[in-house]
Amino acid sequence: MGLRDRVNSALKQAMKDKDTTRLGTLRLVNAAIKDQDIARRGGDSDTGVGDEDILAILGKMTKQRQESARAYEEGGRLDLAERERAEISVIEDFLPRQLNDKEIDKAIDSAIAETGASSIRDMGKIMGNLKSRYTGQMDFGAVGARVKDRLGAAG
Repeated sequence: MGLRDRVNSALKQAMKDKDTTRLGTLRLVNAAIKDQDIARRGGDSDTGVGDEDILAILGKMTKQRQESARAYEEGGRLDLAERERAEISVIEDFLPRQLNDKEIDKAIDSAIAETGASSIRDMGKIMGNLKSRYTGQMDFGAVGARVKDRLGAAG
């Protein structure tokens, strides 16, 4: 079952269970997926977004909610921060398991070896390799800094 189907069946189940938090979050996820479908229609292809694109959407939504929760906590609005965290947990049900630091380091080493990267100029190749394999499993913003450190030390 594809990711889109999993989201839709979870949405139906949330309706049956009358789980308003889960239902609202899943509706937002569905809307974001449909927005991407519509944006794609303008191009040459008639296909909607695939699982990889949906993982990227979910990752972006999670990151936005984490930032919002932090801002709400700093502003003393713990109720709103808690709502954001509840939405994060619903979204994370559809994301693959996040890699730990050791696994990320191993993935970076593997990508460097596979691409034959030797300097910071090869950063794009490495990030492309990682994104094609680990979308949704790591924070590429944080990983980019680690790759730079690795290449800086190697070069």
